[in-house]
Order: sequence, then C-alpha cells, then structure tokens
Amino acid sequence: MTSVITGDLIDSRKQKSKDWVEGLKKILSLFGETPLQWEVYRGDEFQIEIKNPEDALLSAILVKAHLKSIKLDARMSIGFGDKTHAAEKISESNGSAFIHSGELFETLKKQKLTLAIQTGNPLIDEKMNLMLQLALTFMDNWSAQSAEFVAIAIENPSLSQEELAPKLGIKRAAVSRRQKRAQFDLILSLDRYFRKQINTL
Repeated sequence: MTSVITGDLIDSRKQKSKDWVEGLKKILSLFGETPLQWEVYRGDEFQIEIKNPEDALLSAILVKAHLKSIKLDARMSIGFGDKTHAAEKISESNGSAFIHSGELFETLKKQKLTLAIQTGNPLIDEKMNLMLQLALTFMDNWSAQSAEFVAIAIENPSLSQEELAPKLGIKRAAVSRRQKRAQFDLILSLDRYFRKQINTL
C-alpha cells in the first residue's frame, strides 16, 4: 500500500508566481526527488507519493504549515491504495492510491475543504474526514507564526521546547504559547489516531 497527496495552491493567481513557485518546490523537496516522488505541474498543482501511508497525514499537515508560514495555503486530498504502474514521473504513475486521491481532489472545491482523505473504506473515511473538518477550523486560520512553529516541530519531533526556541528565534516561554495557539497537541493526537486507523486497512 502507498499514499498519494494531490494538491493545488489556493488563490495562486492573485500572487506573483516568483513569490511562491520556489517556496513550494523547496517544501516539496523534503519528500525526495522530483519528478519521481513529487512533481509540480500545470503551474500550481502538485502531487507527492508518501511511501509509508502512516506518514501521509502529518506530511500533508507539514506542507500546509510551511505554506501558511509564507501566507499561502493549499487544497489537498490524500488517497490510499496500491501503485500498479510506476512511471518516471509521479503524475504518470497509476493505481488505486492515485485514483482515490484524484477523484477526491476534484470534489474538494465544492465541499469548501482544504484537506480530506480517501482510503476506500467508507467507515474510516467518514470518521477521519469529520475529525479533519474539525481540525481545519483552526488549521485554516493559523497565523504565519503558528504555522512556522508547527512546521519546525513536525520536522524536529525529538526537540524539547527549549531546543525549539533558538530555531524559531524566540524565548522558551513564547514557544509554549505558540504551541498552544497552534493546537499542536491536538494535531499529534489526531495523527496518532490516524496511524491506528491506517494500520487496520
């Protein structure tokens, strides 16, 4: 089983492309080589394969946090399933993970959602997507500072608040405040629950 994130930047046409294209590519380069593991196409759309499906949700949240820290956002669908055809470009690969991700992505705009998943198991999808909708009530409204905290905390899971402070250029007491404002503990709880659900597939 694999997982695929399909996304596009929200309101990218209102921004100067030089402001976000490099930023987006830098964020996606965390996930390996392009165009094998990730690719930007049609200007502002992108696709990423996350080979360990358990990591898919936190990876999507990481992309969102990085984008929000530079005052952008994306709509993303995460599809789970198999990969029946591995092409040199991820956008040309195929399998149920790609189909689930693509089909769901087409519906996000109508649903006014910025993040959803499709596993092929309706019960898991219903539960997880309801939880994600609740989480999006604060994730969609992260300030650049809150988002920056989330990105750095996800990338450095073993660091204490004291060790995170210099990376953020703030005092330790301020780290605790940012963690609370970003609802980071809730995100970690959501991720733990998600990993258990994916393991049942």
